[in-house]
Amino acid sequence: MKFRIVTIFPEFFRGPFEHGVVAKALEAGILDIRIHNLRDWTFDRHRTVDDRPFGGGEGMLMKAEPLFLAVESIWPERGPDRKVALLSAAGRKFDQAVAREYASLRELMLICGRYEGVDERVSERLVDDEISIGDFVLSGGELAAAVVVDTVARLLPGVLGNQDSTVNESFGGAKDAVLDCPQYTRPAEFRGWKVPAELLSGNHSEIRRWRKQAAIEKTARLRPDLLTDSNKEVTR
Repeated sequence: MKFRIVTIFPEFFRGPFEHGVVAKALEAGILDIRIHNLRDWTFDRHRTVDDRPFGGGEGMLMKAEPLFLAVESIWPERGPDRKVALLSAAGRKFDQAVAREYASLRELMLICGRYEGVDERVSERLVDDEISIGDFVLSGGELAAAVVVDTVARLLPGVLGNQDSTVNESFGGAKDAVLDCPQYTRPAEFRGWKVPAELLSGNHSEIRRWRKQAAIEKTARLRPDLLTDSNKEVTR
């Protein structure tokens, strides 16, 4: 899969993609990440990508022209296996379901918003999607783009050593998704705190039952909004 990232800070991505599973996937040729400097599609001596908003208001907006030129230059033709997503606090929530949707593509282009936002014609006429990684405001879309790439990349075949890891984890299932169950490692007792006896029993069916119940209870405590009606019954 190929990712293309359009940004005014291309040097930002020297760090995030040089470590962990993304770096290994790049080395193995499973991923291809291209970083594009938006200022390459400007024509004034200051390489300007922003301007004041019509109607007044705080801050500056990213201009439409450089973004249109960048996307149209990189992809003269678009198809269903190529999508452009704008990182924006006003976008739909990025979650594991969206990550799976993106993982089915051949190429994904991410536009990193900056300043007070982006000319609305970019959202209306240029991009296929507008996404936000959470209900908060970042200084720019670069951090969000790195999150999206990492989340999508680990869903691709061959990126993780054990592909079942993408199923048996928080938000892994397509239905009745709950948080991952509590996990423990050696020693079996630490400062008087013991690992649950079920995990030490060697009884695999008992362990599965405990993990399912513990995952639902943890979700009820930390993310009750994720629980379905059937799972809520288990916690009562």
